[in-house]
Amino acid sequence: MSATPVFSKDAAPPAGPYSHAIKTPTAIYCSGQIPCDSEGNLVEGTIQEKTAACIKNLSAVLEAAGSSIEKVVKVNAFLTDMSNFAAMNEEYSKWFTHKPARSCVAVHQLPKGVDVEIECIALP
Repeated sequence: MSATPVFSKDAAPPAGPYSHAIKTPTAIYCSGQIPCDSEGNLVEGTIQEKTAACIKNLSAVLEAAGSSIEKVVKVNAFLTDMSNFAAMNEEYSKWFTHKPARSCVAVHQLPKGVDVEIECIALP
């Protein structure tokens, strides 16, 4: 089975030595996206604005892989503070209207000191 690395010029640069995603014939596995712009600048603002930035990055990665947000089947969200859960969900629900499977966990910290990171798996 073939596995192809995916990079998008429209998403935040990876924070480490990994690809934005790996595309296989049956799925696209997206690396976690943090609230950064395509230049790598952190997005400031509310948790809703930061969540939107993460999802915009995922959308750019999926587009580069020939897929889209509408084809997402599984999402993993990471928050450094569960008090942001409701606000994150408020923004998240605007993008994932088809309600893919999802996990959301609290973590001690995330790369670059951000408070939200989102990854997903999508169909090609």
